[in-house]
Amino acid sequence: MNDRRALEQDRIDYYRENGFVQIDDVLSSEEVEELREYLFETMDTSGGRSLQTDVENGLYYRVLNQRVNTWRDHGGMARYVLGSRFADMGKQLTGFEGIRLFHDHALFKMPNDSKPTPWHQDWPYWPMRETGAFSIWIALDDVDENNGCMMFVPKSQKIKNLKSVSLVNPEDIFAQDGAREVDRNTAAIVRMKAGSCTFHDGLTFHYAHANRTDKPRRALAIIYMADGTTYSGAPHVCTDGLGLAPGDVIKGGLFPKLA
Repeated sequence: MNDRRALEQDRIDYYRENGFVQIDDVLSSEEVEELREYLFETMDTSGGRSLQTDVENGLYYRVLNQRVNTWRDHGGMARYVLGSRFADMGKQLTGFEGIRLFHDHALFKMPNDSKPTPWHQDWPYWPMRETGAFSIWIALDDVDENNGCMMFVPKSQKIKNLKSVSLVNPEDIFAQDGAREVDRNTAAIVRMKAGSCTFHDGLTFHYAHANRTDKPRRALAIIYMADGTTYSGAPHVCTDGLGLAPGDVIKGGLFPKLA
């Protein structure tokens, strides 16, 4: 997973202007099958160093069945998460001099009774002083409006100082001061084939449809940050208990530099 893919300049320009971009075929069909197998093995893990964010049929589980930091329990997942292929793409898109891992998460939208993931920004949940952290979201199934594809509001990454919203008890992010003039009707619906991905800035407004099919919608997301990003002091499962003080650089073995 350390091969390099040079991105077209139009993809880089689009990301920097709009806060998200779709890139097709970042995984081969063989890699998709392998990663699907690893995800299922990871989701069945009990104990270990990764974290399941809710119990089966819990309120959050019905929005997302999620496991954080799968790379810490599964060598196959680590090969994908810690490889430089995706991080280097992010480096090209952002122009950052160095890219560090923040965490990964396996994301399943469960069949039949899942809920939409409401409109939100990611960055308010992250304990970082600087903006610019971003995610890759890799589809492991073909995705459309029927099974949980993503939507993004172009240029919304320019909106700062909003509060995080609850994904379980949805709040209207567009009603917050600073977001009232953002037009949700400009949102792009991002349908993708398995093995394709999106990158999006941590401030970009995004949403995922419910899964109305009879099969899980499987995806792997990896969150990256610029090398030198500092800790805000806010609580987060990935930084709690590490002895970080506000202003400390987030680095070390749990947050390796990948590109």
